[in-house]
Amino acid sequence: MATLKDTLEARGRDLRESVTNAGFTVSLLLQSLRLFFVDLRHRRRFILDQLAVCGISPLPVVCVVGLFTGMLLALQIGMELSRLGQSEAISNMIGLILFREMGPFMTAMILTASVGSAMAAELGTMRVSEEIDALECMSINTTSFLVMPRIVAMTIMTPLLTFIGCILGCVGGGLVANTQLSVSPAVYARNLLASLQAEPNQLGPLPEEIYTGLIKAAIFGALIATISCATGLKASGGAIGVGRAVRSAVVRCFLMLIIIGYYISWIFFR
Repeated sequence: MATLKDTLEARGRDLRESVTNAGFTVSLLLQSLRLFFVDLRHRRRFILDQLAVCGISPLPVVCVVGLFTGMLLALQIGMELSRLGQSEAISNMIGLILFREMGPFMTAMILTASVGSAMAAELGTMRVSEEIDALECMSINTTSFLVMPRIVAMTIMTPLLTFIGCILGCVGGGLVANTQLSVSPAVYARNLLASLQAEPNQLGPLPEEIYTGLIKAAIFGALIATISCATGLKASGGAIGVGRAVRSAVVRCFLMLIIIGYYISWIFFR
């Protein structure tokens, strides 16, 4: 039977490992940020390759999920609004929900499951097969060679995919509003644009609500890539260790997306 001392020692080891992994992840992000300005010219091809991986592969899933998310939101919210005689207000709520919260979060979840897990598996396999050790023996900076292009690509592509998903979500919501709630497309579009431009925008040609959602998506993208790469680089123990690293990367990304997403929303919309 485990004693109280053994239990406390085990919890202490877990806590120390968690703090060590968090420090390694933050350090990896800061190193990648520094190397971006130093090695950008030498890593352009790798960044372009990762842009294709992070943007093209998940695009069909993002489009389908975005479309049906908008349709589902319009159906559920519209049913309640129609009872109050406020069916035309559906577009106001759809735009804010998608661009503020659902769009960035939905896209980040898809990218975590599809791209982030692949990053963790790829780097984890390289770690357990000693390929990363071989690169280090050849004096190749593995952070610049493997990590920085992935973080940059994910940070760029996540806002773009989010924007596409939100647009399709608004289109799907408009289809449901027109066919199920008898809201004309002209009224739907007018209310949608009015809700996104509720306050004067000083940032540029796009409404402020869109900018805040895209900024949140960019932070989510950097977060997913950093956590996935850090977890993959820490993998050990052969094939079982790679599977454990992938599972850990996905779980950590999901938890951090929820936690960081709350604080970003608190900063932007309080």
